Amino acid sequence: MSSLRIQILGSGTSAGVPMIGCHCAVCESTDPRDKRSRCSIAVHYDNTSILVDTTPELRLQACAARLDRIDAVVFTHAHADHIFGLDDVRRYNTIMNAPLPIYATAETLMVLQTAYSYAFTPAEKVPGALYRPELVPTIIGDEPFTIGSRKWQPVPLIHGRAKVLGFRIGDFAYCTDCSAIVPSSLALLQNLDVLIIDALRPRPHPTHLSFDQALQMIETLQPRRAFFTHLSHDLKHADIEATLPPHIRVLYDGLVIETV
Repeated sequence: MSSLRIQILGSGTSAGVPMIGCHCAVCESTDPRDKRSRCSIAVHYDNTSILVDTTPELRLQACAARLDRIDAVVFTHAHADHIFGLDDVRRYNTIMNAPLPIYATAETLMVLQTAYSYAFTPAEKVPGALYRPELVPTIIGDEPFTIGSRKWQPVPLIHGRAKVLGFRIGDFAYCTDCSAIVPSSLALLQNLDVLIIDALRPRPHPTHLSFDQALQMIETLQPRRAFFTHLSHDLKHADIEATLPPHIRVLYDGLVIETV
């Protein structure tokens, strides 16, 4: 089986780090690992590149990562920090000279079609819209689906009161934006090489896992490697990692992870 290469495009909370109007030690840190744009990754395998979520910084993230093409977009949920860069995928339509497949739940797709109706409307019905996204939606649920040579297994998660999705591809799983993992999903997260998991901050939060809760979940699941994501401005990258065992690290924008 071919390897997976995961590019971390963004690793920060919904407000980003630095936050507007904040001059704390993290927001003013000179360590580039403390500059955390909104959460997104790109997954690469067998000449296929998949973008997970379209953050408000998508253009900047894609340029920094030299993400010159994508074959599809997969959405975890429809919160603003995960969808409001969708218009920027029009550049990929131009590069590929083709419509772009997107995968989302019915609920997420409804939000996308409301916010970006022009991206789902035939060109002849959008006068003057010569440079816009062209999207082909596929509704997903809890059942696996295939993109290219790989099966994507949706992993239902709880995000406060919302139901959202994580995904497992091979021995890698991505579980951003969650406050709990339902029991049926625990079985989908066994025998992982790499787990990326929400760990917002040291203190509890109603819609995200805290550091201690994320550590407890990692202890339950026993992945060979784990990484915190969706980080706030509470602590610097280096200070967080100093408290963690060697097999648990902290994501930062621009990191690349290899697995199978």
